[in-house]
Amino acid sequence: MKKIISIFAIVTLLTVLIFTGNSYAAALDTIDVQTDKTTIRPGEEVKVTIQFGEDLGAYTFDVFYDNNIFDYVSAEGGTANDTTDKVRVVYHDTTGGTNPRTNMSVTFRAKADITTSNPTEFTITAEGLANADASVQFDDITTPIVKNVTVEPVYVDYTLKLEHTGEIVKEEEKAMTLSYASPMGRYYEHARLIAEATTPAGATVQLLGTDQADLEHDIIQSGWGDAQGYKIGGKDVSQVLQTKAIFNQAGDYTITLKLIDRDNSDQVIAEQTFSFTVLAEATPVTPETPTVPDNTEPTTPEEPEVEEVNPEETPKKLPKTGSNLYVPVIVVLIALVSSYVYFNKKK
Repeated sequence: MKKIISIFAIVTLLTVLIFTGNSYAAALDTIDVQTDKTTIRPGEEVKVTIQFGEDLGAYTFDVFYDNNIFDYVSAEGGTANDTTDKVRVVYHDTTGGTNPRTNMSVTFRAKADITTSNPTEFTITAEGLANADASVQFDDITTPIVKNVTVEPVYVDYTLKLEHTGEIVKEEEKAMTLSYASPMGRYYEHARLIAEATTPAGATVQLLGTDQADLEHDIIQSGWGDAQGYKIGGKDVSQVLQTKAIFNQAGDYTITLKLIDRDNSDQVIAEQTFSFTVLAEATPVTPETPTVPDNTEPTTPEEPEVEEVNPEETPKKLPKTGSNLYVPVIVVLIALVSSYVYFNKKK
């Protein structure tokens, strides 16, 4: 009987201890971590949100981040402390279980000067997890929860150009400027420039460029640069190559420039086709002739001005010229006659 009483007392004591003490779970497996973006542009913000799946009255979460890529901005759901590579958020409900939380969040900003694609991650661990009234404590989260994100610029497609001035004549070298550029070009570890041509039947064309070792390469035949490719990408990408083209026949040609990615089965990064008309001979240059403006009439020699005469003022007889002997004789006779008449009247 004493033995039965002892067993009953032990069971009762264990029951009391179980129901009056804390209960420990194996893990808080309802935790869910999400980011509001998976691709972030330089200067943009991203929020890391941790959903508990339980009402928690106490917790300490550590959110680790790459400080070469992100800056800490703010946190919600506890007291935050940024150590430049980790943000620790601590919460304890001081009301005794009337103000539990179901989630918390941390906001980061991608650095504005990033010019490359940067796959990165946030990792989360936790400790001191307890339910609303602290009657249940959960195991620490020591195996990090990982969320992957990528920070990369808004890339602009590469543009290709093949430019020249003046007309093209067969079998004559023609200077051409070949270039590719992008204000923000996607990065490629092994890119390469190649060219293809279409020609009239039986015709050929060369597009020649000289490298730093003074070796000349036909870009149409062998491409440009190292056969394995070379690195391109970043801000204000610009590559200019002075070339010369030789077309052996007159006619219409096309040259297609391509940037390819050697690491991705020569996938085309950018492509552009250019058309050219080749002449059999240069157009003769004719000397310039003076031209008369449309609004000007040819000039003629000026005629001498003729003074207009009023018909009413024109004398009926032309005046005589030279001396006349009869005029003085007549005058004398008139005087004598007049004197004679005058004296006779007095008498």
